[in-house]
Amino acid sequence: MNCKCIGCGITLQNINKAELGFSNNIEGKLCERCFRIRNYNEYQKVDKTIDDFYYIISNINKTNDLVLLVVDLLNYSSEIVNLVNKLTNNILLVLSKRDIFSYKISDLKLLNSISIKCIDKIIISSNKNYNFDLLFEKINNYKNSNNVYVVGLTNSGKSTLINKIIYNYTDLDMKITTSILPSTTLDTIKIKINDSLNLIDTPGIIDNGNICNYLDNSILKKVFPKKEIKPITYQIKGKQYIYIENIIKIECLENCNLTFYFSNQLKIERLFKNVELSDLKLISLDIPNNSDVVINGIGFVNVKNKTHLNIYTIDNVDVFIRKEII
Repeated sequence: MNCKCIGCGITLQNINKAELGFSNNIEGKLCERCFRIRNYNEYQKVDKTIDDFYYIISNINKTNDLVLLVVDLLNYSSEIVNLVNKLTNNILLVLSKRDIFSYKISDLKLLNSISIKCIDKIIISSNKNYNFDLLFEKINNYKNSNNVYVVGLTNSGKSTLINKIIYNYTDLDMKITTSILPSTTLDTIKIKINDSLNLIDTPGIIDNGNICNYLDNSILKKVFPKKEIKPITYQIKGKQYIYIENIIKIECLENCNLTFYFSNQLKIERLFKNVELSDLKLISLDIPNNSDVVINGIGFVNVKNKTHLNIYTIDNVDVFIRKEII
């Protein structure tokens, strides 16, 4: 019988240390990769293609099982829409990481900011254990069988959500491996919550337009907010420049107010002179009133009044305009 790692779902093997799934004890719980992530914060990169993930989605579509679609509130991208269009099952939309936004912003406003095809939606915080009883109730109300799939992009909070459900509603002594880096979960992981509910974790789908794919670990650690974001507002008069960790430059050509919703660990600096940054692409945007400029994977800039911005960032990173969510 093949044993699977309870951390990432890979089949355990004790033959080749260089291959995924290696463990000295294949009847144990963790592969060596998960053990080193958890205990030493050492990460072994795994290359996955979008086709790997959509193959799993095609298998989910062969069932009639409920899908929990987990979406990070800070990083809603077009890849979410592509994912929804490929799913034929009923979707319960779960907006994660509620704690990174002020609770002065109503749940309803945040819930209404994302409009996709789903039977219901809920906003949660795994860190604060917020709304989990209601989430658990909705899962049991909407499920069509004992199996419920948990799906989302990398770093959406899927595995953290499952770990919180395990902690809250079971006596299981297990945790799924979590990491800020992509492809931590490698295969499906089935967790029996009770006699009538199994949660099935799936690998996070990699969004090629996400800036996190192109950052080194020193900056990546700063990208993900560890606590509530304190927005930073700049009143721009004339030509000015905003720099974010030398990976983003925003050139402001006219008077405007910009409010930045980024992790407060990131260095955001305003200068009145241009500093050339190499290897960044230019995206020129005419922005309407009451809009967000989203830089996929890192956050967004709220713009109240119509303006024009030149945004320089890493090649292949998606930058787009949406109606403001706050």
